[in-house]
Amino acid sequence: MYGAPVDLSFKYINSLADAHLEEPSCGLRPLKRNSQKKYLSRSLRLSNNNITDLHDLQRTISHFLAEPLQLAWLDLSFNNITNIEQVLCELHELRVLYLHGNSIFILSEVDKLGVLPHLHTITLHGNVIETNKAYRNRVISALPGLKMMDFSAVTRQERVMAKIWHHSNNRRRSSKETLQ
Repeated sequence: MYGAPVDLSFKYINSLADAHLEEPSCGLRPLKRNSQKKYLSRSLRLSNNNITDLHDLQRTISHFLAEPLQLAWLDLSFNNITNIEQVLCELHELRVLYLHGNSIFILSEVDKLGVLPHLHTITLHGNVIETNKAYRNRVISALPGLKMMDFSAVTRQERVMAKIWHHSNNRRRSSKETLQ
C-alpha cells in the first residue's frame, strides 16, 4: 500500500519553504503517486541539507505525501536544527525520527516529543545534548515507548535506570522548590 520513502536528501535545501521546488531522488524502489501526483509513502527524508527551522514542515509534508497525517518516518539528520519545534509534536503517527548530526543543545527539548504516542525510534547523537551526562537517561525517561535510541536497543535495565534517574531528579527539584 505504501511505497518507498520520498527522498529529498542532499538537495542543498536551506528552507523548507523551498523544498517543494525539488524533485525527490529515485531509489531502488520506485515512488508511486496518486491521481493528484502526491506520493504514496509514509516516509520523508530531508537529511544532509542546511535546514535550520521546521516552520514549513507541515506544508512540505502535505505537498509531497498523499496522506500527510500518516507520516510515520522522518529523517532530518545532518542539518542545522537547534531545537525541537512544536510542529514535530503534531505528527501523531510518527514512529521513527532521525535528528542526529544537528545542533540541538538543550536536553529538555526532547521532553516535547513525549506526546507522540507511537514514537519508538529516535536518533539524537551528534548533537551538543549528547555530551550531557544525563543524556540517555533523560531521553529514555521522556520517551517511555522507545525501543531504539541512536541505533541501539533500549534495554530493560536502561528503562529501570531511567526511571530511578527520573524519580531522583524530580525529588531533588521538589526539594529545591520547597526551600525557595
